[in-house]
Amino acid sequence: MADWSPEARLTLESGENIAISLGEAREAFLSKEGVFLDARSSELYEGGHIRGARNLPWQAVDEHFDAVMADIPKDRLVIAYCDGEACALSKDLAIELLFRGYENVRVLINGWSIWQENQLPVAKGSQPEALQAN
Repeated sequence: MADWSPEARLTLESGENIAISLGEAREAFLSKEGVFLDARSSELYEGGHIRGARNLPWQAVDEHFDAVMADIPKDRLVIAYCDGEACALSKDLAIELLFRGYENVRVLINGWSIWQENQLPVAKGSQPEALQAN
């Protein structure tokens, strides 16, 4: 029987699993090691996002890619997220980033919901804020 869990769906053909735990993502946030990318629509991003996250909507990735990713080194930790365990936008964005040469890409499953549930720093509006912990 096939494993259709969110974690299994994030295993690449190479066997590498690109899921990141909330604890690892939180540490990357606090240490400012990771760049968070919200794969949801601009409207959802503006309604609330992980503080400091950039918005790169999967549906408009080609249109916004250069502006959003220009200053991010290819070896930097990039954490993509969307909302809901079944949301595939973050996985699709992560695979696109790997295809474009980014080397350290991970996916936070159910990222927006789990981040809020754990009362981690969030923001609203159309611009990413400086990464700060509260």
